[in-house]
Amino acid sequence: MKILDVLYNFYGDFDFIKEKWNEKYEGILIKIKEEQGYKRCRLAKRTPKKEGYFTVFWKKDQNNKNIPYTNEDLGNELVIVAIDNDKRGLFIIPNEVAIRKNILSTKDSKGKMSMRFYPPWCSNLNTTARATQKWQLQYFREIEI
Repeated sequence: MKILDVLYNFYGDFDFIKEKWNEKYEGILIKIKEEQGYKRCRLAKRTPKKEGYFTVFWKKDQNNKNIPYTNEDLGNELVIVAIDNDKRGLFIIPNEVAIRKNILSTKDSKGKMSMRFYPPWCSNLNTTARATQKWQLQYFREIEI
């Protein structure tokens, strides 16, 4: 799994469980040894025709339909890892930010099942992508290799 090196580099030692969904995006839950709770992690993949990195985050409901996560599903944070040759980093989105940005499903928001992330090395973005990048970069941590 590509994301493990980045996560170990940033967090140190942790336990992890592979999720049964979102395998293509290396969906895992990690539990940092010194912390309470867990973090839901995903790999965001660079797309050939559009700037940014795409990832998914969803679960199946009782009818086997894909649905967005709720704040009870997320854990403490949503961690999105971006890897591009010698550039690596992670977006650490706290639960409350994921709610405020309508990523998680709540009584007031249907939530998202996928989205794009824009590390600082993404340029030539349209207006909407630049606005998204602006808030996302507050939660971005670059990893030196």
